[in-house]
Amino acid sequence: MNNQSLSQFQSERLKRLANGNSLLKISLGLILFTIISSAFVYAETMSVDVEGTSYDVEYTVTGMSVSGIEADVDFISLILTVDVTVSPGILEITFDRSFYDSVFEGQDDDFIVIADGGLEPNFSETETTSESRTLRIELPSGTQDVEIIGSVFGQSVEETPSEPEETPSEPEETPSEPEETPSETPEKQIPAAFVDSSKDPRFYVERYVSEPSYKKWFEDNYSDYTFHEALDISKSELDKLIAEIKKEQSKEPVVETPKETTECGEGTVLKDGVCVLDERCGPGTVLKDDVCVVESQTSAPKEISFKGLSRELGYSFIAAFVITGAVAIILALMSKASKSSN
Repeated sequence: MNNQSLSQFQSERLKRLANGNSLLKISLGLILFTIISSAFVYAETMSVDVEGTSYDVEYTVTGMSVSGIEADVDFISLILTVDVTVSPGILEITFDRSFYDSVFEGQDDDFIVIADGGLEPNFSETETTSESRTLRIELPSGTQDVEIIGSVFGQSVEETPSEPEETPSEPEETPSEPEETPSETPEKQIPAAFVDSSKDPRFYVERYVSEPSYKKWFEDNYSDYTFHEALDISKSELDKLIAEIKKEQSKEPVVETPKETTECGEGTVLKDGVCVLDERCGPGTVLKDDVCVVESQTSAPKEISFKGLSRELGYSFIAAFVITGAVAIILALMSKASKSSN
């Protein structure tokens, strides 16, 4: 009887331990799943302002985060500020066509993606509908910003269906069109006449971006061309070149300050960029090898002029001769006078 009670007690105890272990495993699994999900995957919606109109952008990230989205209306691009902690970080972003798109001649064109101003990361368009387009972008660890370049913001994509309006008017202009059609077709040369096919299109884009006079010249003389059409490149290629050139121009050159090479002479020192007298030693002394010493004075020996000496001797000899003659005459006269008196 006692053995049966003991066996039953042990059986119930084992069941409780098994249930407790199962609950512990399930709890740990849920906690681990929550930590992994919160650390690596985010589904977000962020607003971006385009010329006073706010649009919502949906995106999902893995191994990274997005802290801001900014629209560049001049380049028709979106700039995302990111923090990528895992390599590769994955960014999946969806654009509503009424907000942002990339089209060329009425057809979908590829977006351009640039990371940190020059790196071209791997990306693909994973979903395309009549209302939206979704991109999947892989970014290396440490990436700080991503720029996505398209071709239109807002409703500007609706400008393309302008051709059907000309269709009703064509029957009325039919008599005059046959004469204009042959003359218009050869005039629009692709690439334009000013383009040298041996030169890189970047040469013309740099001038178009950097020289306002060149841009005005093009608009005045080739008003029926778009610039990318004149160069025979796509709109997305032109936007990419412009973005690269402006990034390069925005980098300020480093100016090295030249070292001062001013040297002062003996007895002077450099002070505030000017040589001044060294007053650390007294008068008649100069500082030499960090010791005040007497300033050496050397006088050049006087030159003896032999011509002057001989001239002076000549004058002295003549004067002595004249004086001697005068004395002799006086003595002779005195002697003669004394003889006469006797």
